[in-house]
Amino acid sequence: MPNLGFEIKRKCRFCGKQFIIKTLDSYYCSPKCSKAAHARKKRAEEKEKKLALIAKMIPTIREFISVKEAVAIYGVERHTLYHLLRKGIIPSINIGDRMTRIRRADLESMFAKRPIAKHIKETPLPKKYSLEPEDCYTIGEICEKYHINDSSVWAHVRKYSIPSRQIGNYVYVPKEEIDKLYKSEK
Repeated sequence: MPNLGFEIKRKCRFCGKQFIIKTLDSYYCSPKCSKAAHARKKRAEEKEKKLALIAKMIPTIREFISVKEAVAIYGVERHTLYHLLRKGIIPSINIGDRMTRIRRADLESMFAKRPIAKHIKETPLPKKYSLEPEDCYTIGEICEKYHINDSSVWAHVRKYSIPSRQIGNYVYVPKEEIDKLYKSEK
């Protein structure tokens, strides 16, 4: 990267240490922090998936639920729930070893239900494009319209997985995707 003549400092999102960024996409001070943050994110996603699955399997008519089910439904940490049970703030029934049951109504009065996994998204349906010449730009037209070099256009088409179609010597790219990509550069 060419030297810009100034330095941008950021705080590492994982360890909190300040560092000078090398690219605009830098959020972590080192590869070690980046890998650790990625691992933490993956663990959180897996935990969220498990909790969502448990919450989905619990029938709504059951009056008493286990601690694990309460954690899944209401998003309360297990330690917090046991602390509230020990203090007597939430009444519970112990029907054997590791069989603590809590009335659902008591939990509903204290906690709101946990929103269903925010970051776990359903796989989107693939977009359908019309790659007919009247609905597309050629690479040359994009270069002229947005004053961009053709190698930059090709790099963006590959980077953002924009579909293209070659007819003879011309390569066609959907107008809507190109306009969306370069709209701020008009």
